[in-house]
Amino acid sequence: MRSTGGVEHVWIDLGNLKRGQIVEVTLQYASNVRLMDSSNYSHYKRDGQHRYYGGYVSGSPWTHPVPRNGHWYVALDLGGHAGQVGGEARVLPGLLPAARSANPELVQIAENIEAVYDRDPDTTEFDVFISHASEDKATVVEPLARALGDGHQLHVWYDDFVLRVGDILRRRIDEGLVRSRFGVVVLSPAFLAKNWPQYELDGLVTLEMQSGRQMILPIWHNLDQAGVARSSPSLAGRVALLTAEQSIDEIAAQIAEVVAPPE
Repeated sequence: MRSTGGVEHVWIDLGNLKRGQIVEVTLQYASNVRLMDSSNYSHYKRDGQHRYYGGYVSGSPWTHPVPRNGHWYVALDLGGHAGQVGGEARVLPGLLPAARSANPELVQIAENIEAVYDRDPDTTEFDVFISHASEDKATVVEPLARALGDGHQLHVWYDDFVLRVGDILRRRIDEGLVRSRFGVVVLSPAFLAKNWPQYELDGLVTLEMQSGRQMILPIWHNLDQAGVARSSPSLAGRVALLTAEQSIDEIAAQIAEVVAPPE
């Protein structure tokens, strides 16, 4: 709208705007462009001192972010020089924050979460459940699980293969125990000192008693018979495989002979 008094100009009332929104001005002719809040625009109309954002613009569109919340105006003028002024303005949404590359660890967490919601109810049957202490993973359990799975084509319940973020640990362990035909128990000083491995062992003993068949296949790691007997006399009487005397591949082969699925 063109002014009728004071400084000759064309003004556009933008209304109440929020900080960060973008004002875009498209000019018909090159001119001064002033973006002002209501207080400064009032002073400007009376040819008084005022503050503004902008300047002389020869090419359009000209854009500027709204500095703060408030009522804003755009004024177009030639600073008293002869000529024509005209144009229009519109308000655009503010820019989004700068995009960042995804953290690989966060991507993996997101994939795990997606797997939880996409997973069907678990009815998988396993040939063998491996009960162990986490301290023995690197030296015994991980290579044994891969030797049984990859080398002997057995379906192995091993926590690193099965568990996902958000799983209820006790429930998933119980499901794995019930759905496994055998339980390999890696007995070690760390195993005997921890609660979760003992919980798994108790579950296997209960299942073995209920089914009336052998389920528990013990492996002794950094233990002898006397050490096992002090914590579990019943297990000390079972024939066990010893990591001190056999390689992981040899242990896996003997387990596979017992666990091999029936034809």
